[in-house]
Amino acid sequence: MTSLGHIRAALFDLDGVVFDTESQYTEFWGGQCRLYHPESPGLEHKIKGQTLVQIFDRYFSGRPDIQAEITRKLDEFERGMRFEYVPGFVDYVTALRAEGVKTAVVTSSNGEKMKSVYAAHAEFKQMFDAILTSEYFERSKPDPDCYLKAAALFGLEPGCCVVFEDSFNGLKAGRAAGMTVVGLATTNPAEAIRPYCDRVISDFSEM
Repeated sequence: MTSLGHIRAALFDLDGVVFDTESQYTEFWGGQCRLYHPESPGLEHKIKGQTLVQIFDRYFSGRPDIQAEITRKLDEFERGMRFEYVPGFVDYVTALRAEGVKTAVVTSSNGEKMKSVYAAHAEFKQMFDAILTSEYFERSKPDPDCYLKAAALFGLEPGCCVVFEDSFNGLKAGRAAGMTVVGLATTNPAEAIRPYCDRVISDFSEM
């Protein structure tokens, strides 16, 4: 395992970092965006890292009927998702905890989605000291609120934390929080995310 020296907490985004799920979400949101916003091609890529509430407020404001329908379809979609760990993740997080490093998931996903994760992986909760979902945060990525709250939960200064992210919004949030940022090239090309990271990896086998 590559040493992170001064790091005392590792904070992981969920989709595209812990689980290789981003292509599934791109498929889902691509369908919704083409249906409701055909005038904005590629919108599904712009909303990555945003909470469902933020997406609704920004792109479906004043349309409770559409919001309810998307929520219904998303819940159904997530119940059938494949939650496959990014290569090397399980070994890496296990090694971190053996060295006394705190671990947390910091995700824009909500508690309802996490039920599907727990159903698929009974061991998931035991892999982390904390799991922070969208309900914990007042502001969504790229605002640093979520990562600053995670650091505060552990009683740590931001400089003692490392963030693992894949989306531009998430990477910007980690950087704005003043933390070390490791970008995973699971969702966007390595060269595209490199300006927002201290290091870029393809998966955790490189750590």
